[in-house]
Amino acid sequence: LPYLGTFLLLLIGWFGVAPSNDRNWQRDVARLPTAQINGNIVTIRNVRNFEYRSEFDYVERWETRSYDLSKVHGLDLFVVYWGSPSIAHTILSWEFEDGQHLAISIETRKEVGERYSALRGFFRQYELYYVVAEEQDVIGVRTNHRHEDVYLYRLRTPPARARALLLDYLQAVNRLALKPKWYNALTDNCTTTIRLHVRNIVGGVPQDLRWLANGYLDEALYTQGIISREFPFSRLKAMSYVNPKAQAIIKGADFSKLIRVGLPTRPAPPKVN
Repeated sequence: LPYLGTFLLLLIGWFGVAPSNDRNWQRDVARLPTAQINGNIVTIRNVRNFEYRSEFDYVERWETRSYDLSKVHGLDLFVVYWGSPSIAHTILSWEFEDGQHLAISIETRKEVGERYSALRGFFRQYELYYVVAEEQDVIGVRTNHRHEDVYLYRLRTPPARARALLLDYLQAVNRLALKPKWYNALTDNCTTTIRLHVRNIVGGVPQDLRWLANGYLDEALYTQGIISREFPFSRLKAMSYVNPKAQAIIKGADFSKLIRVGLPTRPAPPKVN
């Protein structure tokens, strides 16, 4: 009984630990994005657009950007590998008719001197953070400086659904600015949180273990016809590898346009009633 009582007290204390927006944050997550929504026009503050010389050496640029939701043209998925083929980082990016792209990466918000640990990610060690960024920032740092393997897939998502999903994301961004939340490596990570957002828009999402073993999520989406089935999956994946293109881009060029050169066309979206 004494041991049980001690354990319960520790458990109560652990659940009582509250997340915070007031810590000594690393510079790349120091500012919280917020969105002001006025009809179809969305103004987002603290869009990250850093210029990287190396992973930890960069020029900070936090920008205010406006986007017209009526111009959302499509939705893309980045799948990023840094080690095991079973585990990846996933990032959604919205494409607009005028050529703009807006990427949102769901990550941990780390303090100065703190590094990510998959084990600690289960135990209320990191706050949840949405990186709202230019692709040349959030993708370029991975391809060119972290040397992670990045694949880009165009999704078979109707524009109306992509717009609704972006609004759902931005509402979450605003909630986190007011009330922080813990990251959890199982229930609130980069991919399971995407699934929650999608479920908010379309209702039921098929159960699939590849939402957890997310290194195979692209294969699951291929099977479901959400990404192009124009080619065998192995060939499609090879075509979707963007690192060589990203590393060849010179400063000032259109990063988002050039990494899409040679990709299969976006699958025609289903009709939405």
